[in-house]
Amino acid sequence: MPRAYVALGSNLGDRERTLLDAVEALRMEPGVEVAGVSRLIDTEPVGLVDQPRFLNGVVALDTTLPARTLLELLLDVERRFGRSRDGVPAQGPRTLDLDLLLYGDEQIEEPGLQVPHPRLHERSFVLGPLAELAPGLEIPGLGEVQALLARLH
Repeated sequence: MPRAYVALGSNLGDRERTLLDAVEALRMEPGVEVAGVSRLIDTEPVGLVDQPRFLNGVVALDTTLPARTLLELLLDVERRFGRSRDGVPAQGPRTLDLDLLLYGDEQIEEPGLQVPHPRLHERSFVLGPLAELAPGLEIPGLGEVQALLARLH
């Protein structure tokens, strides 16, 4: 069963409650087991900076779902929590953001699905929680999570 890592983010409403409820929603899904949840950290927005601060974290999932199906599930959970992508900038405010970061040791490049996440190595708000859950994790094609995090500091 592959271990997938999913970034959690929210900057609208009760951010912490939303993220914890989203993890619980994932826990209830067939073929998904929550293996760990990082602490949640308060962060500045990236890109579009004129918006509320984010709460970010990472959840580790053991799953029998193929990567594409897991991505579709993540998008469905986002919608259930009020996320709409219509008319909102890509890095704009959101009730819930679930990004598939890693899926086992696979490297996937398909329309709409890239694993490892293409900006994973640029974001300390993702690398820090990821390193908390899996300190020795090797990110396919990029290196060890601790080394990537050290380069950003």
